[in-house]
Amino acid sequence: MRYALISDIHANLPAHEAVLAHLDGRGDIDAVYHLGDLVGYAPWPNEVVALLRERGIMGVAGNYDSTVATDYKHCGCKYEDPRQEELSHFSYDWTRAHVTAQTKRRLGSLPFRIDLRPLGGHTAGPRLILIHGSPVLNTVYWTEDRPDSFCLKMAGAAGAKAGDVVAFGHTHKPWHRVIEGVHFVNTGSVGRPKDGDWRACYVVLSMDGGGGPGVEFVRVEYDIDRAVRGIVDSDLPDAFAEYLRTGGVLAPVRGAEGEVNRG
Repeated sequence: MRYALISDIHANLPAHEAVLAHLDGRGDIDAVYHLGDLVGYAPWPNEVVALLRERGIMGVAGNYDSTVATDYKHCGCKYEDPRQEELSHFSYDWTRAHVTAQTKRRLGSLPFRIDLRPLGGHTAGPRLILIHGSPVLNTVYWTEDRPDSFCLKMAGAAGAKAGDVVAFGHTHKPWHRVIEGVHFVNTGSVGRPKDGDWRACYVVLSMDGGGGPGVEFVRVEYDIDRAVRGIVDSDLPDAFAEYLRTGGVLAPVRGAEGEVNRG
């Protein structure tokens, strides 16, 4: 089985459409799943959710999805600096005000976790465990610099064993590690990368039961000018457009004493 995993679209319809077109053109993908955070930061939350439903793409709830669906007090996001925190609250309020009741219901119906058995449920073969942030909470940031002990703790919480894959997003930075035979894969972000590469990112996992899973990170160019225009023409902050262009690289912010903070 070859799975395509897409995550953190964040209402960026041009990036979302480009990734789906790229997947259609490959012809070697058996199934596509999303790992949440469908909305926030861009002006197409309803269109992104509707397109996923139209294409029959299943997935899990990101923190942005579950908080919007339940009208929680904030999105559960991590902030690079005080300005980003301020902008994040604006994005969350804007998204809650602009999602339709139908979109909100669909976000609320997303499961926390999906388990897949590529070789079928009649064998004890490898599992693919899909989550957004961590097996415990979808707000936990599982970054690449987390120690092996943390990863193994999360594997234990997920019930993962050697040969299994735990796939997640949330940090918007792709990475892959193997610890005691368990594969940990962060899929990066389709609609709001933070690794300095503006292109949309998705992952292809090849799981045939022999030799361990294959992990392929794919970057896709999209009409970023259209995404930027959509943000600028909306009443979302223009800073979100610049964030897309730079791949999440923040400009220096000077503090009260004149020191530079890069977030």
